[in-house]
Formats: sequence, C-alpha cells, structure tokens
Amino acid sequence: MKRNPHLTQKIAFFLLLMATLLIVVPVGLIVVIIIQKGLPAINWQFLTDIPRQGMRAGGIFPAIVGTAYLVGGAIVFALPIGVLAAIYLSEYSKENVLSRIIKLAIINLSGVPSVVYGLFGLALFVVFFKFGASILSGALTLGIMILPIIITSSREALESVPDSFREVSLSLGASKWQTIRNIVLPNAIPGILTGTILGLGRAAGETAPILFTVAAFYLPQLPESIFDQAMALPYHLYVISTQVPNVDEKIRYGTALVLLLLVLFMNLVAIIIRSKLRKNKKW
Repeated sequence: MKRNPHLTQKIAFFLLLMATLLIVVPVGLIVVIIIQKGLPAINWQFLTDIPRQGMRAGGIFPAIVGTAYLVGGAIVFALPIGVLAAIYLSEYSKENVLSRIIKLAIINLSGVPSVVYGLFGLALFVVFFKFGASILSGALTLGIMILPIIITSSREALESVPDSFREVSLSLGASKWQTIRNIVLPNAIPGILTGTILGLGRAAGETAPILFTVAAFYLPQLPESIFDQAMALPYHLYVISTQVPNVDEKIRYGTALVLLLLVLFMNLVAIIIRSKLRKNKKW
C-alpha cells in the first residue's frame, strides 16, 4: 500500500502546530492574566516609592534597583570569564578525553537547580570569603549560575565561524590570537549575545540564590555599597505572596508585571544589538 506524501505532510504539520500551541497558549494566558490583574497597580508612585504599611502599600523602587544591581553585577562577572573560557575550549584546547569531560560537565552545570547554587554561594562568598549577605555575594552567585549558559552558547558561536576565515587570516601572517580577536570573535558576537540574553532572564527571575546571599525582607533605603543587602523583585514577590497577609492582589500581580517587563526590556535591548551585528555578517 502506497503512502500519500501529501497526507503525511499534513499530519506532520498538524502535530507540529499542536505541539507549538501547547507551549504558546499556556504562556500567553499567563502573560494575559498578569497584565490584566497587574496593570491597575502600575503608576508612578508604585514604581518610585518604598514599601509602606508592612508592604501592603507604597511602591517597589528598592526592589527594582536591587534587581538591576544584581543582574548587572552577574553579567559583569560572568560574561568576560564565560567568553574567555569558550575561546580556550574552542580555539586552544586539544580534542581529547579531558576536554570532552570538561565540556560535558559545563553543559550539565546548566541544569543544576538554582537552590544548589544558592547554598554554594552561601558557603563560599558569605561564609568563607566573609562578604556577608551582600550585593557582591548575590551577584557572584548569580554570575556562577549563568556561567555555564554563557560558556556553552559562546563556544557554539565560535565553532560556527567557518574555518576558512581562520585559514585566510593565518595565511596573511596574523597570529592565532590576532585571528581570534579580529576575525573569529566579531563574527561570533551575535551567538554570544544569545547566551547572554538567556543568562539575563535566568539571573533576573531567580529567587533561591538571592535568598541565601543577598535578599532582605525589607529595607527603608537603597544600598550604598556592594557589601550592603538589597531587596530584589523575585524575593519581594515571594514575600508579599506568602509571608505578608492581606496584601492587595493587584500589588502582587503588579510586582510580577514589573519583573516581567524588566526581563523583557533587557532581552529586547540585547536582541536589538544582536540583530544589528548580524547585519554586518558576510556569510
């Protein structure tokens, strides 16, 4: 019995469409619910004031600032180290059992639960290095958490650059490092930014790591140094949703909406930069 290729194609397209809808529809519903219930809480006072009346009123400005500090510190720490590690693994290390084990370990670290990173940050930065519960401890912990994502995506971006680019550069007398710096790395930046975008989203939305290393239940003023504690949007949302009674629903959903918009804004900026860099590609 001969198969009808057109029927097979239609069935395949239908299954792919259903799989896509199973992912997109629930996420879309969540976003719609958050916007619908959180938008009434969004105003200038909510975004620029400190929490009041036991977090039942006021704003979330300290949590917004604390989140920006933590995400910025994590990226400043993780991005250079991640890119340098990726350059070594893709350009300098020899292909052997040890290098394969290291690459596999880095990939596996991407799936480690965030609470494990929180305990690691508590033991290393808060206790051992005696940084205490501070922005520095929290940012370093988040940086280590997103490091495997940045290393993996950066390595794949570097390896996607055609070998002919390297061969031409080397044949013209450039050194290996000059080839990497001037030829390979500029062409790999869009892929590196993809990993950075994923890292930004994860760092901004995690609660467990900052719970152990930096987050404060309530602070009446903004942090003045990297050794101060800070409020953060994920932990603040957890607190007002589970620990503080009689909090207006719109405040909880408003906080969630601000966190969502903050992550989307950071991702949008990175995506715009990546798209502009991709236009300069010659391959």
